[in-house]
Amino acid sequence: MTGSSRIVAVLGPTNTGKTHYAIERMLGHRTGVMGLPLRLLAREVYDRIVAVRGPSVVALVTGEERIVPPRTQYWVCTVEAMPEGMGTDFVAIDEIQLCADPERGHVFTDRLLRARGHLETLFLGSDTMRGPIRALVPEAQFQGRERMSQLVYSGAKKISRMPARSAIVGFSVEGVYAIAELIRRQKGGAAVVMGALSPRTRNAQVELYQNGDVDYLVATDAIGMGLNLDIDHVAFSALTKFDGRRMRPLAPNELAQIAGRAGRGMSHGTFGVTGEARPLDEPVAQAIMEHRFTPLKKLNWRNAALEFGSVDHLIRALEMTPTDENLVKAREADDLGALKSLAQVDEVFARASDPASIRLLWDVCRIPDFRGISHAEHSALLEIIFGYLHESGRVPDDWLARQIRRIDRTDGDIDTLSKRLAFIRTWTYVAQRKGWTGDESHWRDVTRAVEDRVSDALHERLTQRFVDRRTSVLLRRLKQKEALLAEVNDKGEVTVEGEFVGRLEGFRFSADKSAAAGAEEKAVKAASLQALAPQFHLRADRFYNAPDTEIDFTEQGGLMWGEHAVGKLVAGPEPLKPQVEVFVDEAAGPDVAQKVARRLQHFIDRKIASLFEPLLTLQRDEELSGLARGFGFRMIESLGILPRAEVAQEVKDLDQDARGALRKHGVRFGQFTIFMPLLLKPAPTRLRLVLWSLAKGLQEFPESPPPGLVTVPTVQDAPEGYHTMCGYRAAGERAVRIDMLERLADMLRTEDSRGGFEAKPDMLSITGTTLDQFADLMQGLGYKGERGERAKVKPAPAATPGTTTEEATASEPAAVEPVADDTAETPPVAGQTADPVAQGAAVQADPAAQEDPAPQKPEAPQEPEIEVFYTFTWARPRRDQQRSRGNKTGQRDAQGTKPQGKGRPPRRKGQDKGDRKDKGAKSYSARPPRKEKQIDPDNPFAAALMGLKDNG
Repeated sequence: MTGSSRIVAVLGPTNTGKTHYAIERMLGHRTGVMGLPLRLLAREVYDRIVAVRGPSVVALVTGEERIVPPRTQYWVCTVEAMPEGMGTDFVAIDEIQLCADPERGHVFTDRLLRARGHLETLFLGSDTMRGPIRALVPEAQFQGRERMSQLVYSGAKKISRMPARSAIVGFSVEGVYAIAELIRRQKGGAAVVMGALSPRTRNAQVELYQNGDVDYLVATDAIGMGLNLDIDHVAFSALTKFDGRRMRPLAPNELAQIAGRAGRGMSHGTFGVTGEARPLDEPVAQAIMEHRFTPLKKLNWRNAALEFGSVDHLIRALEMTPTDENLVKAREADDLGALKSLAQVDEVFARASDPASIRLLWDVCRIPDFRGISHAEHSALLEIIFGYLHESGRVPDDWLARQIRRIDRTDGDIDTLSKRLAFIRTWTYVAQRKGWTGDESHWRDVTRAVEDRVSDALHERLTQRFVDRRTSVLLRRLKQKEALLAEVNDKGEVTVEGEFVGRLEGFRFSADKSAAAGAEEKAVKAASLQALAPQFHLRADRFYNAPDTEIDFTEQGGLMWGEHAVGKLVAGPEPLKPQVEVFVDEAAGPDVAQKVARRLQHFIDRKIASLFEPLLTLQRDEELSGLARGFGFRMIESLGILPRAEVAQEVKDLDQDARGALRKHGVRFGQFTIFMPLLLKPAPTRLRLVLWSLAKGLQEFPESPPPGLVTVPTVQDAPEGYHTMCGYRAAGERAVRIDMLERLADMLRTEDSRGGFEAKPDMLSITGTTLDQFADLMQGLGYKGERGERAKVKPAPAATPGTTTEEATASEPAAVEPVADDTAETPPVAGQTADPVAQGAAVQADPAAQEDPAPQKPEAPQEPEIEVFYTFTWARPRRDQQRSRGNKTGQRDAQGTKPQGKGRPPRRKGQDKGDRKDKGAKSYSARPPRKEKQIDPDNPFAAALMGLKDNG
């Protein structure tokens, strides 16, 4: 088509109304041809024109469809199928920027150079084509168009957070199916649109999306070529595609073409990425939003002046290099590759011996490879078709019928039906070619009917796999606000249309798995959350006004309201200032979440203020100063418990006034631990472990020991400091509560640790251990226990006047039970535990009670009963260690306590190590200590000094 006409290039981004403008201009002329890039888009434009002018004057011509009424005025075609030499008044080519496409660009370039209407020619496309059009078509006028709505980059989003009316774009069939399956599970369903689908399947899928049955569309880049859908957001699941030869990244202008589908008319749109696609670089995103792209420099070109004198001449003409600097030789297309392949076949080469045969061979080579199996198989099929056409002028009916019959089946899965659809497209293309079959009308109807049946079956399979019909109806009724009744009872049970679908647990909805599954579950949850919206606010008000007794924390840091978790504790700026994280559904809204967070923060703050009152009082005491204030901070940081070995020097530096000030706050300076007795109760201990675990960033919080036990088994592989935070000190296989350990230390000070001593009943009672357990515990504290056996003296048969019940029964064997002590300050009752040590002592009975008024037969002699006992001595350190410790080097024993060196004077019971003023070195004899110089109970090795004084 050549001649003088008005040539206009209408250039601009997507959603500028270019295609609509072209349709109006064509209908303003008597005749016209419009070339479009896709069969799907051609069908869409055809339907729009038919709706205006009727089917009698509109033709549709594509590679696989040919609808040509007798009085045709307007032709809607794919660019490849545009008829030549018709001389219409109007010609339009859409998406003219495809001149730069590596595969099809040469076809669009040919239309740019040669397709002209008698009165008007329009080229529609991107502004990147302005330079090449000005160079190649100098007479062209330019008309710029602005986008009617804004396009904004929204970054990356998970598919689970994808907004409704979104299109997710993939670049492979497998990728599209995988995304659609994921959306079905998470969002209730998706429609699928791909270029390989037939128009019938594509239209049926689009109808699912357009009428609101589903809110999501999964598509290939086919939607970028002018398909007009109501899309608010476009998300790229990948940024690379296979272009037929290699994987390559998409150029910004290609991304813009697809992203531009978002926001139609005056509605604004957004675009972003999802899945494994990395976020767009800021310059690329900005270029898409501002429609600024690198102008095209070169267009793909292939010679249209073909020579049919010989096959070699034809190949040479197709491979000719362009002379214009704005054109570049197109890469070898599939049709040229098929021609070269068939030219190597002797029989084909022999048949193609004249121009008509060569032209026929070229037409056969232009059959698209819809099947995509392999070049060799496609060439073999073309060889058969060319042989039939050259031999008899048409494809035999029986052979064609057999090929179609194999495909005319609707069973199988999506992949099977997709392959059949690709196969039938080959025969649909053959049937559309004029003169290739005996009865063109018949075979067009046959192939169209098979394509329709396979298309319907494929649509059905796609819908079954990616959309649940029940969910579809439910979603539509939700949007239309039809009678979809959802209720919540006082137990939190949620029903939709009278069916139980889940329950409200705290402020989160838990769907019932048996009531709905897959896509239906999403829709049911949406309906349920819609009904729960007011319920969330009512619950939040009730929770905010609930007393603290209804709220509690777990040992793993969870926050409970009754039996439901409503949040958890997270680390704060200080151990005593944790923060809260709430468990509230997004549907409840930010107001509900904030109200729940405030109530939980109030709860935990009051709980800490109540259980750690002594520690907080110490923190607020402004009268503390100097070393006392610093030591108070150490106590606060350690949550009220400090091993003495860690602060030995600091304790030594404290004067009596400082210690007195700290004692007023309940700080006890023990031999092994500095602690606050009130904080050893079960409730503060449980909370202290949670706060300590948060501060240390533990993944799994260790649990507190059972309340009331004086000793517990040592926890293996426990985090460092765990036993201290529990209020215990590990000693051997068991750990003893620190306040009871201090009482035990008081008892041990009166024993002869050098000469050896046996355990007293009160020692076993206060630790709640058996004799063997006590021996292990003592070994953990630095003592050596020697095991021995001896004959057990039987107890007197009855108590005499002046003998207590405890004394009379002291030698009775009894099981030793742990002493339950709910409060740290209440001592265990002496005598509740058997006295294994006293079992060997002779029991003195009243002689009057032993007199027998009547003579009795003497009893036979019995073997004595054997009992076990332990003798405990201090495990004396080596001489070099004694010298080291005696010269105040600060070294400590294995238990972390600093022993008192040989030759140091004992201190009075209850006297702190720093209370006595050092008056220089003194020596002491081994005689018993005088009363006024008792050993300091705070000395870690006060008990051992009794044995060391003999060598003083």
